[in-house]
Amino acid sequence: MSDNKIDVAYVAELARLELTDEEKSVFQPQLENIVKYVEKISEVDVSGVEPMMHGRALVNAFREDVVRPSLEREKALSNAPERVGDEFLLPKIVEGAES
Repeated sequence: MSDNKIDVAYVAELARLELTDEEKSVFQPQLENIVKYVEKISEVDVSGVEPMMHGRALVNAFREDVVRPSLEREKALSNAPERVGDEFLLPKIVEGAES
């Protein structure tokens, strides 16, 4: 383990955070504990473990893509309150938007 202390004031400065002295005294030991924990984790031998994105295998939950008959265009458009040719005509829903 490293004996280097992390200067919470310096880290706060890098993050452009303004901390009070009280906050610095609270965060200093917390930051040191986090670094100790990360160093402890780095001691684990993972030489036989293959890198992965997730802790367990992910399975594609999507159904197979199969072409199926769909609703006829004219039948779908028959439900439209207004239409222009083969398209639905919808009212403008974005208010106050500038062009």
